[in-house]
Amino acid sequence: MSRESSTLTSAPQLAPQFCFNERLLRDFLRISRSTIDDSITQNLNALYDPARQGFDPSSTAIRQVDAGEGKQIDAAACQGFKNNVLFPSWQVRSDVLNYCAGVATSPDPEDPDLILRQTESALDRERVVDDRLDPYTARFLPREARTESLANLVRTQRGVEEIIRARTWGLVSDRCSDSSETWQEALNKWRENKQQKPAPPSTE
Repeated sequence: MSRESSTLTSAPQLAPQFCFNERLLRDFLRISRSTIDDSITQNLNALYDPARQGFDPSSTAIRQVDAGEGKQIDAAACQGFKNNVLFPSWQVRSDVLNYCAGVATSPDPEDPDLILRQTESALDRERVVDDRLDPYTARFLPREARTESLANLVRTQRGVEEIIRARTWGLVSDRCSDSSETWQEALNKWRENKQQKPAPPSTE
């Protein structure tokens, strides 16, 4: 895998602080998607090798906007792209979302708003409310814990991932003449092969 591909698919330093910084989490996901999935057509066109197809005299009669647009791509080039770029980028995003989902369901003693929420809840329990005078005074909307906010964000981003991967896989399957397997099946197969791959020999 090239240095550029490695940079694009590398995981951030995972820590609860990363997850709770929702802007940082969103930015990581956005940049990863824009580099790989949102640019999937350009990425696939870059894999197309016109020299393998031979010269087509009729190609000089029309303006070539993109020589690789819509063309079938060599199977080896397709597989290399999926194994070295596409699947690793998906896996990194899955790892990040899974980690942050775990953070969202774990105790959060360092929550900076914990004391404030506890105080607000205590004050609300002490309030005397007369619903006949003002029914809206009975409404108490507790401050949302940052774990709850993170859980909602992770849930939303997982839904986005499903949509983006389905779209990307449709384009990849079309250009690479792949089988009818889903992106989930293909990704799981890649994971299994990666786990079974022997470790490189030690240089010591």
